[in-house]
Amino acid sequence: MAKSTSRRDFLKMAATAGGGLMLGFDWFSVNAEVPSVISKAALAAGNAEFNSYLSISSTNIITIFSPNPELGQNIMTSFPMVVAEELEADWTKVNVVQAAFDAKKFERQVTGGSGAIPHSWKRLRRAGATAKQMLIEAGAKRWNVPVDECAASNGMIVHSKSGNKLSFGELAEDASKLTVPAEVKLKDRKDFKLIGTAVKNVANKDILTGKPLFGMDFYREGMFIAMIQRPAAFGMKLKSVDAKEAKAQPGIIDVVTFKNNVAVVGKSTWQVNKARKLLKVDYEKDGNLESTADHDKIFADLLLNDSKVQVRRKEGDVDAAFKNAAKIVKSEYQCPFLPHNPMEPMNFFAHVRPDGVELIGPTQTPGNARSGVSRLLGIPEDKITVEITRLGGGFGRRLMTDYALEAAELSSMIKAPVKVIWTREDDMTGGSYRPAVRYRFEAALDDQGKMIGYKLRGAGINAGNPTRENNFPSGAVDNLLIDSIEHKSPVTTAPWRAPITNFLGYAEQAFLDEVAEAAKKDPIQFRLELLEKAKTSPAGAVRYDIDRMIGVIKLASEKSGWGIKKNVSQGFSVYFSHASYVAQVADVVMKAGKPVVQKIYAAIDCGEVINMSGARQQVMGGIVDGLGHAMYGSLTFKDGAPEQSNYNKYRLIRMREIPEIETFFVNNGIDPTGLGEPALPPTGGAVANAIFKATGERLKSQPFIQQEIFKSKKAV
Repeated sequence: MAKSTSRRDFLKMAATAGGGLMLGFDWFSVNAEVPSVISKAALAAGNAEFNSYLSISSTNIITIFSPNPELGQNIMTSFPMVVAEELEADWTKVNVVQAAFDAKKFERQVTGGSGAIPHSWKRLRRAGATAKQMLIEAGAKRWNVPVDECAASNGMIVHSKSGNKLSFGELAEDASKLTVPAEVKLKDRKDFKLIGTAVKNVANKDILTGKPLFGMDFYREGMFIAMIQRPAAFGMKLKSVDAKEAKAQPGIIDVVTFKNNVAVVGKSTWQVNKARKLLKVDYEKDGNLESTADHDKIFADLLLNDSKVQVRRKEGDVDAAFKNAAKIVKSEYQCPFLPHNPMEPMNFFAHVRPDGVELIGPTQTPGNARSGVSRLLGIPEDKITVEITRLGGGFGRRLMTDYALEAAELSSMIKAPVKVIWTREDDMTGGSYRPAVRYRFEAALDDQGKMIGYKLRGAGINAGNPTRENNFPSGAVDNLLIDSIEHKSPVTTAPWRAPITNFLGYAEQAFLDEVAEAAKKDPIQFRLELLEKAKTSPAGAVRYDIDRMIGVIKLASEKSGWGIKKNVSQGFSVYFSHASYVAQVADVVMKAGKPVVQKIYAAIDCGEVINMSGARQQVMGGIVDGLGHAMYGSLTFKDGAPEQSNYNKYRLIRMREIPEIETFFVNNGIDPTGLGEPALPPTGGAVANAIFKATGERLKSQPFIQQEIFKSKKAV
């Protein structure tokens, strides 16, 4: 698989190739799924009104322009796989190109929310199927035979009766002269040959050989490097700067102050980083300097504050249900702030010129970067270009555009191209974090162990709505109240992989196990009874697919040997997010007096799996992320300043701590749903519930490693 990163080179190649078929499709219009032929003249002019292109050159190379930023979710492999499947292409002849940002040509040019494949699935299939139909028609015309006697196979058009064959490349120019069919037939899923198989990432070789793919690799002759000193604590602002010693260092061009920031600009990363350490910066208070101890008190107060809560969902008579309950179960669960910590720290290049702005770097939201710079500098958006590099991870951090805006503002001030680089310490101490949240749960049971009442209050710090009020068990409980309350803090927060559900999934599922225990029921059976209630007599709207959830529950139970294993403690969890369903069973054993996660089974219903290799990696990565942060992750504050600034104080999961993971995908024949995030939310609950089985101890706050059961036991 070959690969390119330049839109200009792609258009030039397509325009100058000796003949060929070029298809584009408009993602905005009512007929967005119907491609149109694009002339070479239009391509040469660079003004074709389309946003994604499928080309077949006379040399038989198939190229697809992939609009979504690639941050490891394998989108640059999956997108062309979909096209190649419908096209009946020879996969070894497929080339994929990363698109630059273009608001006129693309819709949802974003990586986030596990939405790229669901959004593009039918569009990409139609693009491939349309090209195939046109190639078949071109072949039939060349041989003067009926169209229905011709078919596409592995990059060739074949005439069934004569055995004649022509490659896609040989027919591409003829096909480009035909009328684009308004309707095309898509393949039956049973005939898929490429989709559903394991295909290697198209960028593997470039990544492994160190090709300059990432934003941190970007270099342009004449650009400067900048690092920025930001306030040492949330709730402080810049008071004074003494930059004399820093400016005197070799290679330093300037020291610039803007907003609360001090930027050191120079010729190399090493020189700039060294000079930044010589700045003498004073700050003054500009708000509350909150500590983690303050947050604990704030949570306690919020959970008792009925006057400011916002009701998110209410069903039935909750007060009566709890008044008449045979048994009531109450619990609180809490999660800490977490940094995103992608492998590649934040960085961005900007060149603000009199005629416009050039932005280059790793971003999950190139449109937001452009609009933000437009507002900041008062420059029209059509004068700003954004080129997307490969992202070295994001987990939601690169949905934010602060680092891109820093680069643009700095470039406008120094009148030169500049690349802003954050260090790991900048990343961890400069925000934006997963919000800290505390939940209070209450459940009312009748004398038969049925849950007749359910209450949840989510109290968050800059969390917005920390609940998902329409997720299970909503719809399964006749009397239900879910509300939330928020504390506004100087600490900046942002979406973190599987926003809100990354912790809520654990808290809800751990609490449901508590309720199942009080009801004297098997945890899986307890959930299945609730789902049956939602199916036969729902309490209000049911916003999740009951049968899909039941399906993954039963699959995980079967594959894990739930309830029949000896010398292993098992915990269960199931969660719905991003339109997908994941059930997990964790096996925990005791070693040297400590619970150890031995294996995790995952059953996943995400609709059609495009690339089995990529899908397994997404699920396994989500589970490792969920387990690692549930067990170890925590960011604390002292007087507004983060206490963990690098990995020497911030604990991540280690290779030897990763359990065996086995994945099972449901093949239900529906269109793809999300997969980048749904495997993370259930993991903490499955592990916590298994640890309870092994030790009798409920883990109600993260990270688990700080709980007494781990502190008091001998280390492994």
